[in-house]
Amino acid sequence: MNTTTNTTRRDFIKTTSMGAVTLGLGGILPQFSAASYGQIAGANKRVRVAVIGVNSRGGALASNFANQTDFEVACICDVDTRAIAKCAKTIGAKTKKTPETHQDFRRALEDKDIDAIVIATPDHWHTPAALLALQAGKHVYLEKPVSHNPHEGEMLIEAAKRHGKVVQIGTQRRSWPNVVEAIRQVQSGVIGKVHFGKGWYANNRPSIGRGRVAAVPGWLDWNLWQGPAPRTAFRDNIIHYNWHWFWHWGTAESLNNGTHMIDLLCWGMNLKYPTKVSSLGGRYYYQDDWETPDTQIATFTFGNRATLTWEGHSCNPKPIEGSSAGVIFYGDAGSLYISGGNDYKIYDPKGKVIKQVKNEVAIDPTNTVSPAQKLDAIHILNFLDGIRDGAPLNMTVEAGHQCTLLMQLANISLRTGTTLNTDPSTGRILGNPEAQRHWTREYEPGWEPKI
Repeated sequence: MNTTTNTTRRDFIKTTSMGAVTLGLGGILPQFSAASYGQIAGANKRVRVAVIGVNSRGGALASNFANQTDFEVACICDVDTRAIAKCAKTIGAKTKKTPETHQDFRRALEDKDIDAIVIATPDHWHTPAALLALQAGKHVYLEKPVSHNPHEGEMLIEAAKRHGKVVQIGTQRRSWPNVVEAIRQVQSGVIGKVHFGKGWYANNRPSIGRGRVAAVPGWLDWNLWQGPAPRTAFRDNIIHYNWHWFWHWGTAESLNNGTHMIDLLCWGMNLKYPTKVSSLGGRYYYQDDWETPDTQIATFTFGNRATLTWEGHSCNPKPIEGSSAGVIFYGDAGSLYISGGNDYKIYDPKGKVIKQVKNEVAIDPTNTVSPAQKLDAIHILNFLDGIRDGAPLNMTVEAGHQCTLLMQLANISLRTGTTLNTDPSTGRILGNPEAQRHWTREYEPGWEPKI
């Protein structure tokens, strides 16, 4: 390992993308931190960003972008005025400059001095907000999942091509050095031919109870929060996190966390779209308003080439292979395990560990706000290089749509109780009109997303 403290930021990011970083160190280089990445940047004009949705994950992203001196968090937006005040205070203390604030993020799109939009809204706003940002001439950093439904993902791919802007998807493991190296190991044939991989996620989420129709709080723009979703009455158990478990706005644990793991499996095995998808599960642990499954198993068949599985245990935290999240690639010459962190193990055919690469950065895969800030900074700076130099993105909108679509297909299979046959060139559903109805959604009149 020849990287030194005077390595340029750009070379560091390129080296990371090639999977050649930290092989002997077992983690991110100790001389780098989320703040110091920015300190070794050039003197180019800073990229001014607006962050949309800053209550939890978006607040952590705003802080991470603010840590990088090549970015300026110039504006923060949220439908919750309390979240705005909290994030503005944090960014102001960090940068000594208070950002502009808007409750309606569309005001930020009108600002010609804003270069990029960071989107960390609820899932039903992901693609619609990204489309508006592209139409306004902004680059986009979009948290996963790419979309609420498959049609939106296809729209976003087309819009990114049409408007010619950089769209980075926030599936940050694509930039974690040891994960990158682990994938290279799989692709190089270290464990032989791989025909099966499995991923999982386990947590201990409590009941969300039975919500009551209530008056909209004064700090919330409920109409804008709903945005493209058909209007419903405000209930007191939806805001701010429990929307994940309602099909009207959320996409279940499968896209909340499963997207990360299925992406690693497809990436490592060079898989794109399946030929068959089936999924089973249900809401078993509590009797409450939670609609999506708390327990789910999904199987993806790629012709006679490979099979993938994913298990989601939202209310049973027992780790699998010692980790709450992870993947295993099974080859004919061994297996490779990546936990929820930036580490991996290689096993021989008898299950003996023959290589172990550890991580020195503490990571909590169950942290819903900022599980790996230092490592995620690498992904953010890859976005920067994409904007400035046209550098290849570690997670493109096409790849983001691919892994998102697989989990959406799993949800469609579960909701319709059918096994889906799919086109391996596009991922589209074949010969199942009932399932096809879930390819898109109904929108609130006047709020329909457009390219």
